[in-house]
Amino acid sequence: MVAETERDLGPVSVLVNNAGILAWGTIEEQTLESFRRVIDVNLQGAWLGTRTAAPSLRRAGGGVIVNISSIAGITGYAGIGSYVASKWGLRGLTKAAALELAPDGIRVCSVHPGAVRTAMTADFDDSFTAGQPLPRFGEPEEVARMVLFIVADATFSTGVEFVLDGGVTAGPPTVLTPAR
Repeated sequence: MVAETERDLGPVSVLVNNAGILAWGTIEEQTLESFRRVIDVNLQGAWLGTRTAAPSLRRAGGGVIVNISSIAGITGYAGIGSYVASKWGLRGLTKAAALELAPDGIRVCSVHPGAVRTAMTADFDDSFTAGQPLPRFGEPEEVARMVLFIVADATFSTGVEFVLDGGVTAGPPTVLTPAR
C-alpha cells in the first residue's frame, strides 16, 4: 500500500494507526487466542504500520504518525484486560517511536479517546457516560479534529498523549467538603 501511495501521490507524510478491536472477558475467562488477536490488531498493527511507513516518511522529509489509543491506555478497566494491555502497549510504542524517528523529522503522538460513538460502542446506551464530567459520548468528528490538530498545528509535539474523554481521566465529578 505504501509503494502504491508513493507511486500515485508521492511519499507518505502522515500515518494514522486507527485499528482497534475489543474482547470482553476477565483475564481468567479470555482465551489465549482471543488475547493474541486483540494484541495483534491493536498493538502489532500499529507497529507494522509505523515500521512500513517510516521509510516513506523519511523520503518525504519528515511527517507525523498518530496512534489512536484509548483512555484504557491511561487507566485500567476490569473485564477487558487484553484491550487495556494493547492500549498501554501502544502508548509505550508511541514514545519509543517518537524518540527513534525524531532525528528524521518524524513526529509520533497518541490520541486517547474515551467513549466515542462508533461501531464498538453501538450497544452502549447513554447511562454508560452519565457519570462522567461531560455526560455524553464523543463523536468521531471530534477525534478527527484532534488528529488534524496534531498533524497541522501541534508541530512542536512528539511522544505526547492527547486525551479527549469528557473528563473521565480528570477524576470523579465529586465535590469534596470538609467534615463539620
